[in-house]
Amino acid sequence: MKQFDFIVIGSGSAGSVVAERLSASGRHTVLVLEAGGSDRRFFVQMPLGYGKTFFDPAVNWNYRAEPDPGLAGNADHWPRGKVLGGSSSINAMVWVRGQREDFDDWRDAGNPGWGYDDVLPLFKAIEDNEAGEDAWRGRGGPVHVTELTRFVHPLCNLYLQAVQQAGLPLNPDFNGERQEGVGVYQITTRNGRRMSAARAFLRPAMKRANVHVETGALATRILFEGRRAVGVEYLQGGHKREARAGREVIVSGGSINSPQLLQLSGIGPAALLRDNGISVLEANDNVGAHLQDHQGINYTWRAKSATLNQLLRPWWGKMLVGARYLLLRNGPLSMSMNQGGGFFRTDPALARPNMQLYFQAFSTVLPKPGERPILSPDPWPGFSIGLSNCRPTSRGAITIRSTDPQEHPKIVANAFSTDHDVAEMLAAVKFLRTIAAAPAIAEAIDEEVLPGPSIRSDEDLIEDFRKRSGTVYHPVSTCRMGPDAATAVVSPRLKVHGLEGLRVIDASVFPNVVSGNTNAAAIMTGWKGGEMVLEDNA
Repeated sequence: MKQFDFIVIGSGSAGSVVAERLSASGRHTVLVLEAGGSDRRFFVQMPLGYGKTFFDPAVNWNYRAEPDPGLAGNADHWPRGKVLGGSSSINAMVWVRGQREDFDDWRDAGNPGWGYDDVLPLFKAIEDNEAGEDAWRGRGGPVHVTELTRFVHPLCNLYLQAVQQAGLPLNPDFNGERQEGVGVYQITTRNGRRMSAARAFLRPAMKRANVHVETGALATRILFEGRRAVGVEYLQGGHKREARAGREVIVSGGSINSPQLLQLSGIGPAALLRDNGISVLEANDNVGAHLQDHQGINYTWRAKSATLNQLLRPWWGKMLVGARYLLLRNGPLSMSMNQGGGFFRTDPALARPNMQLYFQAFSTVLPKPGERPILSPDPWPGFSIGLSNCRPTSRGAITIRSTDPQEHPKIVANAFSTDHDVAEMLAAVKFLRTIAAAPAIAEAIDEEVLPGPSIRSDEDLIEDFRKRSGTVYHPVSTCRMGPDAATAVVSPRLKVHGLEGLRVIDASVFPNVVSGNTNAAAIMTGWKGGEMVLEDNA
C-alpha cells in the first residue's frame, strides 16, 4: 500500500494548485489521483479546441442535469473536465475574478481571511499578466494572462462602440478598480497555447521527486480510522487500490464530484445515505445542497459582411487558420470564442452589476445533434451577443443515485426557480436588443435570427429564454464554507466539519457564486487552501 503525507483527489483548477503548493518545499510527499488522463492532447492545448472537447468522453465527464421546469423541461448538458487540469483544460479561458463585494460577502458570512483585501495579493501572485502590473494585477506568477485587444475581429470593435452608445463605460480591465463596463476579455493562454492549471502548476510540480500523479484513478471512498481520514480507496485499470495519507486527505473534485465522494464516504444527508445503504459517518444536510450556477443565453444576428463564420466553416478557411496556428500560434484558433464582454446592471438602482455580457464574432444557430460547432459555424455571416446572470438566487442540489461511484450523480439545477431570476433575465435580454439598435452595430446587421423579431412580449421573451438558456458551466457551493456545520460543509480553513484530516479545496466551497467566470477564483482557492494546509501542518 502506498503511503504519502497528503493525498489530493482531483487535478483540476484547485487540485493542481494544491499539489504544487504542498510539494514546493520538498518536505512533503504528495499523491494526486486523477480520474481522467493526460492533458497532452492537441484539442486541449489549442485554445479554440474546446469546441471539440465539449462532448469528448476522453476528457469530459459529460454530465447531464435532470429535466428542469425552469428550462422548459430541458435536460442540460454539463461538461466537466476529466483530464489533468480538470475543467481548466476544456473551458473558455476567460480570466475574471469576480467583484470586491463577492469576497467581502464571503468574509462577512463568517469566513475571516476571505475578504477582497485578503485574496487580492493571492490573485496578483498567481498572475503573469501581459497587460502589466498595477495595484490590481500581477506579473511573474504561474498563470499567464493574455491581452487580446489587438487581435479581436473588427466586428468586436463595433460591439464595443455600440455598448458604449447604449450607456456603459469602456472598461480596459474587468479585474481592475471596477468591473462595470464593456471591454475585451483577457484569457489564460501563453504563446498560443492554453494555460490550464495543469500547465501552470501541476506539470512543474510533477518534475519533483516528492510528487506522484496517478491518472485513470477514480476515487471511490475516503478511508477513516474513527473520525480521522487516513486514506483513499480508488479504482484504476479495473482494480481496487488503496493509498494512505499520513497527514491529510484533500478533496478537489469540483462541485459535482466532491459532494458525490463525500456522500459515498458516509458524509452527507442522513436520509439520502441510509436510502442508499451507506453507513452515516457524519450527518450534514449541506453536502450537495446550495448548488448555484450561472445561466446564459445568446441572441444572434445575420451580419451584412463576413464574420468568422466565413473563415472557420469552409475547408480552405480551416486550412488557412490551421496553418496559421501551427506555424505562428496565433489567429482565431489561439483565442476564445468570447472576445468582447462586459458587466451591467439591469436596474440603475442596483449597487453593482448583476449581468455579464459575451460577444462572439460568429454564430452557431444550426448545430448538428450532439455537437458544439465552434469550428463549423453557420454558412451565413452571423454573430452573437450573450449574457449570463451574475448572482442568481435559484438553488439546486447534487445527490448520489446509488453506491456505485461510476454512476453519475443526480444534478438538479432548479434554474430560474425564483421570480427574482426571471425578472432580471427578462430585463437583461431586452438590453441585448438595445445594444443591437445602437448605431455602431445596427448598420452592420441584416436581421435578427434568434429569437427573431416576432418574439416581443414579456411572456414570449420569458418562454424563449427558458427554452434556450442553459448553464454557463460555473457550478459552485455544494460543499460550501462557513463557521457552522448547521449551514456549511467546511470551516473557513476548509476542514470538513466534525471530522479530522479531511478538507475540501475547490469551487464547491464558495459560500456564494462570484460575479463572473469561476476559474480564477477556483485557482485562488487552491492557492489559499494549500497555504492553510501547510500552516496547519507546520
